[in-house]
Amino acid sequence: MLLNISPLIKYRDFRLLYLGQFVSIFGNMLTFVALPYQIYHLTNSSLSVGNIGLVQLFPLLITSLWGGALADKFNRRNLLLTAEFGLFLTSGLLLLNTLFQPHVWVMYVLAGVSSALNGFHRPAMDAIVQALVKREDMPAVASLGSLKYAVTMIAGPALAGILLAKYGVSVVYILDTMTYIVSLAAIFFIKTSFNVVPSAEPILRSIKEGIRYAISRQELLGSYAIDFVAMIFGMPMALFPAIAQSFHNPTAIGWLYAAPSFGLFFSSVFSGWVEKIHRHGVAITISAAIWGIAIIAFGLSHNLVIAVVFMAIAGGADAISGLFRSTMWNQTIPPAYRGRLSGIEMISYMSGPLLGNAEAGLVAAGFGTTVSVVSGGAMCVLGVIIVVLLLPQFWRYSARDSRTRPHMGS
Repeated sequence: MLLNISPLIKYRDFRLLYLGQFVSIFGNMLTFVALPYQIYHLTNSSLSVGNIGLVQLFPLLITSLWGGALADKFNRRNLLLTAEFGLFLTSGLLLLNTLFQPHVWVMYVLAGVSSALNGFHRPAMDAIVQALVKREDMPAVASLGSLKYAVTMIAGPALAGILLAKYGVSVVYILDTMTYIVSLAAIFFIKTSFNVVPSAEPILRSIKEGIRYAISRQELLGSYAIDFVAMIFGMPMALFPAIAQSFHNPTAIGWLYAAPSFGLFFSSVFSGWVEKIHRHGVAITISAAIWGIAIIAFGLSHNLVIAVVFMAIAGGADAISGLFRSTMWNQTIPPAYRGRLSGIEMISYMSGPLLGNAEAGLVAAGFGTTVSVVSGGAMCVLGVIIVVLLLPQFWRYSARDSRTRPHMGS
């Protein structure tokens, strides 16, 4: 069954938000390739590339929790606009750093600032989406979100590879900066009001309450833990510059970064069947295990085409896992908690890749690229099994039996 696009037709403000973020994320994907590419060529070190993850991790851990609490306390549209404008400025500063004498430490600082801003950006956006779309349309929204990332993560890295080879990093940063103008305009023209019920509860107490709620839901903990384990052990992207160099192909880096998104795109286009699956915990578990197995095969590949194929399989499996995780979150988390729980979700699905890149670079520095990738994939599969054994309610979770039915609105 093909992708369900009805939410884009039914909800004007969701359509504006979706299209604006589509353009913005495309620009992000350009920088996503350009930044590690630039650092690797300045340092010739995979460890230096992996360190990007470390400098992004700590700001994210702090701001994602605060951003989630603020999204449940203040106007979510204004919070999103502020974060988006900050990201626009960081992209412009990356450009200025490149146009003059590029400094690696400046790139690290800006990567950290950008990560911190994302901690405010994503909770506000997730809470807005839940308010714009009815519960029964959430599976379709998850599929559309997957398609958005698929297209941008294919086109962005592929174009970045071409631009980097022909024109250099400055052009890439210019395009990224320009895309934020589109997304800012889209958010500005959203008409829905996102004011939340005023609360005198202190921010720290609000954060603690959100964490207590997440801990009380074993199915939520399982969705966080599975993705965290899969990303921290099976995320080889910090090694892509070194792996691309081994293929002796100037455009290989673009293909490697785009490869997971080929699978993501295929899974998104043919995602209509997702709405018929109710055992979301089982689906997430199987998808994460397939990701780990595909990463092992990728690490053992010595041909660019074969490597791209296995990374595409991994990307497809990760997309399916993401569809079910997103649907579970949006269908079962009450609107009053959506911002705070989104912040917690960010820690699982964003800190995992950041730590994973650092782990991959560290292991590669000590034992080589192949050992790093293959061992990471194996640890991913083992970790998934352990999570299921420790959290049996996650494995048994069914959407038909979910207790919380959040209504439309914030």
